[in-house]
Formats: sequence, structure tokens, C-alpha cells
Amino acid sequence: MPPELASITESISLTPVQAIGIPIALFGAVLISIGTQLQHTGVARVGSTVDTKAGLSIRQLLALAAQPLWVGGTLMLGLAIIFQLTSLGFAPLIVVQPLGAIALVVTAIVNSRQTGVKLDRASIRAIVLCVGGVGLFVTIAALTAKSNPITEVQLRVVLIILAVVLVAFAVSFALLRKRFKAIFYIVGAGVLFGFVATLAKVVIDRVKTLSFAGFQLAPEDWLTVLCVVGLLVAALLGSYFVQSAYSNGPPDLVVAGLTVIDPLVAVSIGIIVLGEASQAPLWAILAFVVAGAIAIYGVLLLAKSHPQSQH
Repeated sequence: MPPELASITESISLTPVQAIGIPIALFGAVLISIGTQLQHTGVARVGSTVDTKAGLSIRQLLALAAQPLWVGGTLMLGLAIIFQLTSLGFAPLIVVQPLGAIALVVTAIVNSRQTGVKLDRASIRAIVLCVGGVGLFVTIAALTAKSNPITEVQLRVVLIILAVVLVAFAVSFALLRKRFKAIFYIVGAGVLFGFVATLAKVVIDRVKTLSFAGFQLAPEDWLTVLCVVGLLVAALLGSYFVQSAYSNGPPDLVVAGLTVIDPLVAVSIGIIVLGEASQAPLWAILAFVVAGAIAIYGVLLLAKSHPQSQH
């Protein structure tokens, strides 16, 4: 084998078994797009006659359970989560998590046909930037990422950061929610679900090594329990933000935020805290930054240019 080809082969850190997580994540992304469209329609019907910029009320949240489309979308998203968690069981977080961006393309097409609102050039350019940035990110991650055992110190750092983020969003929502636009809910949901994905990966990796003594957990295993609690709290608040975003913006904008911000947050934690890119060369780190900036710019551009956001 030529030295150049051997060098490239050695640089690909993803094993065949880990690669199984990629098609699983892609199928989950398709389910996300379908579930999102159904949920958005259900939320729009519930909140169509009232001002929902300050977030959905408890009464409106309860009314969603009576919307068959919203319930169907929720089931689809639940199934998508199962596929996402399965993919995380195979591959590193920074490889499979960004693949959800494919849901943006599917959702944009479906929503455009359903509403009859054609995407303009700026919106199409924004979607290309989102998907292109995430695609570049995944390609680099597939070449450089490695799963590492998660230490207690790393786990404590993730939980502390999550606690700070939860408090910040809770305070902001309590004081400023009447001024919020869809982009706040989208960014908030994306950040929170990024932590959900990270903690899910942590729990999956650690639950295999839980040490039970009768019905007692070992002291170090209580961190795993805290991870589950943090995951549930972040998922609940993030889900509320998603439903509120549906009532204030088009579904493809919501999906853009979730499938770009979510993985960027999760991947940033994976790189900075969990060390999944600890062996990556300098060029890869710089490429991660550039790819992430492109994807985020795409989300902001879509929020500004999308025809259904012009109100």
C-alpha cells in the first residue's frame, strides 16, 4: 500500500462497528423531520387564536394532548430519540449527533409543500450553509474522533455547566419571556438538548459499569443518577421551548436550530470536556471552529430570511 494511502487509512479512527451508528442516526433524523412537522401543525392549531410569544400556557399545553397530529408527532420524536440513543451506543458523540442536520432538508421541503410558501434564495442558501457546515464537521470528526472513558471529574464539570445553563434560562424566561422571539426558544432548546445528548451518552457508557451492592449504589454511581436527573430536567425544559418555538416560527427554522445548535453544544462538550478530539491535529480543531461558525451563521440567516419569519 502506498505510504500516502496508508497514512489516510490510519487517520480514519471510526471502526466498522462504530460506523453502524451513522445510518441509524440518519434514519432517526428523518423521523425528527416528520415528527416536527406534525407537532408544529398541532401547536399552531392550539395557539392560533392567542398571543404565544411569551410561551405556551399550561392550558394550551394540556390542549395539545387532544390534538391527534401533535400526539403522532410526539410518538415520532420519541422513536427518533430511541434511534439517536442507539447510534450513540455505537459511535462517538461528535460523529453521529450532527447527522440530525439532514432533518432540516427534509423538513424544509415538506413544510414548503404543505404551506405553499416557497423558499427564497436566501433561505435556500441558509439551509445549504447549515447542512454544509454540519457535514464538514461530521467528516472531520469521523477522521479524528475517539471515544474515551469518562472520568468523574469530567462528569462533574458537565453537571456544573448544565446547572448554570438551567438557572440562566429559567431566570431569563421568568423575567424577559414577553420580549422573546422564536429564535430565543430555538437557541434555548438547542442548547438544552445538546446537554441531553451528552448526558445520554454518559449514561449509556456508565450504566454498563454500575456497581450494585444489594440495593445500594456505590458512591461514584450517584453521579450517574444525577446525570439521569439532569437529563430529564433539561429534556422537559427543552421540550417546552420547542413547543413555544413552534407557535412563533416555521418548523424548518425550529429544526435548523435543533439540528445545528444541539450538536454543536454536544460536540463542544465532547471535545472540550470529554476529550473525544484529544488526538485531533491542530488543523482539525481549526476546521471544527470554521465548520461550526458556518452552520451557526446559516441558522441566523434562516431566522432572518425565511418567508414565514417575516412578521
